Order: sequence, then C-alpha cells, then structure tokens
Amino acid sequence: MHTKEDIDKLAMEFEQCQKILIALGDENRQHMILEMMKIGNCSGVRVNEITDRTYLSRPAVSHHLQILKDAGILKMRREATKNYYYFDPDMESFGLLIEMLKKAISITSELPDRSQNHED
Repeated sequence: MHTKEDIDKLAMEFEQCQKILIALGDENRQHMILEMMKIGNCSGVRVNEITDRTYLSRPAVSHHLQILKDAGILKMRREATKNYYYFDPDMESFGLLIEMLKKAISITSELPDRSQNHED
C-alpha cells in the first residue's frame, strides 16, 4: 500500500513534468512534432521547413519551438546564421514523464473501486 509520502512525491514529480505536459498538450506543437518526424532529418530542421508544412506563421513556429525546447523535447544547433532544431537525444524530460506516469499507475491501481457501476 502506498503512503502519504508516496502520493506527495508523485505530486512533486507531476509538478516537475508540467512543462512537458503543457508542451505536448497543444495540438499545434503535436502537429509540428509529427511534421518534424516526417521530415526525417536527424541533423535538424529549420523554422522555414516547419512553416512550409504547417498552417502556422514563422513567428508562431518559432514560439512553439521555444516551448518545446524549454520542455526538453528539442535542442537547437546554430550554424552561422541558421538554427537547426532536433529532438533531444537524452530524452530526459520524457524519462521523467514516463516514471511519473508509472508511479501514478502503481498508486491508482491499488485504490479500491469507488464507482457505483462496476462495469467500467
């Protein structure tokens, strides 16, 4: 059985994952991530490439890329005056999210069913 401390730790971990949850929760950013994957250039993509594949303006794409970067999903490499965005190979933010979700599943799976309808 999980203790109050376990639940408090889960809450803290959930708080630590807020940036990635917010970043992944936006459908424009989800679309951008999918388009970046479809481009398939592991060395990175430029803002213009993403703008061409979405209905978003260049400033909007730049804004969303910054949020994805701040969340630890993307990194940026500069070559002269060109910026290339690529997926963070460490995936530390995804690892934190996965661990938090595993802990949430573990804690909630031990809770009793409190619904009136046990068919769900």
